[in-house]
Amino acid sequence: MIGRKNMGRASPLLLVLLTLGFSFATYNLLTMIIHHRSVGKRVGDNTNSGLLSDPIVEMPENVKKFKNTKAPFHVALTATDAPYSKWQCRIMYYWYKKKKDLPGSDMGGFTRILHSGNPDNLMDEIPTLVVDPLPAGLDRGYIVLNRPWAFVQWLEKATIEEEYILMAEPDHIFINPLPNLAHGGYPAAYPFFYIKPSQNEKIIRKFYPEENGPVTNIDPIGNSPVIIKKDLLEKIAPTWMNVSLRMKEDTETDKAFGWVLEMYAYAVASALHGVQHVLRKDFMLQPPWDLELSKKFIIHYTYGCDYNLKGELTYGKIGEWRFDKRSYLRGPPPRNLPLPPPGVPESVVTLVKMVNEATASIPNWDTQ
Repeated sequence: MIGRKNMGRASPLLLVLLTLGFSFATYNLLTMIIHHRSVGKRVGDNTNSGLLSDPIVEMPENVKKFKNTKAPFHVALTATDAPYSKWQCRIMYYWYKKKKDLPGSDMGGFTRILHSGNPDNLMDEIPTLVVDPLPAGLDRGYIVLNRPWAFVQWLEKATIEEEYILMAEPDHIFINPLPNLAHGGYPAAYPFFYIKPSQNEKIIRKFYPEENGPVTNIDPIGNSPVIIKKDLLEKIAPTWMNVSLRMKEDTETDKAFGWVLEMYAYAVASALHGVQHVLRKDFMLQPPWDLELSKKFIIHYTYGCDYNLKGELTYGKIGEWRFDKRSYLRGPPPRNLPLPPPGVPESVVTLVKMVNEATASIPNWDTQ
């Protein structure tokens, strides 16, 4: 394992090669000396003023206390220079600026971490730091592996004034001012129904040995959205990178986890450092499955939205009306997308309206 103090003296290629040579003996030694808290899962309610205990494990009393001190967080998202990534980043940044200074917001500065290795044509539009991609071929076509490596480099190179960081993604839209949902050493994260460490214990134990504790220590999360103290992320990020690479190298793990492999790697890396998260279901919603916007903060438009003209969902079948970000892999969506037919849920209607407002307002929208 390579610590941050040594990163500045290692070239990107050397760091990755050393990472690939990371031995099981070193790994086991590291995990044996890490002390893990036996704190259970925590689930947030739909308010900003308190937290509910998990129905299985009681939340620690000190985490329940209302937090009334302002703690701004830095918004960070990783991105490529592909047209598909660019147009999503532009919309995301537009809504960040619209919500940042509204009452209830703890949103601080913003950085697009561009892991393509070279500046692009959005440098003057969006605050950006350019970092190196993984060496050619190392991601094996799974470009998300560049994400933890990008965060390692950013944390090493950047001057980040805020004590907290929000790890976000290009396909996030802020629908309400976002407060700092973290509670000190307890980061806040959104629980994903498809991240199931306990159901994958055999595989998880390759990276989280039994001496580290029960698999239930691993949260059902990815790295985004997560609000976390900067010093915690500095500890987790190199481990997250190492675990991601090791998971991708392991054929069984790669096959089992697929496109969510890097999400599992973040959850495991956090647990290896004894960090568990406050789980906030109100952190974001995902159309077309989540229907209402009430008291939510982020729309994540990762799923396609397909409906017939009666307003009925036709998921898995291209609808007579549709919005799917994958329809725009080669360039941005046009301005003034048609609104959904009557009967389509509020979440989908709002998503399209917010995309349309952004595209109507961003200069030179058709720029690749």
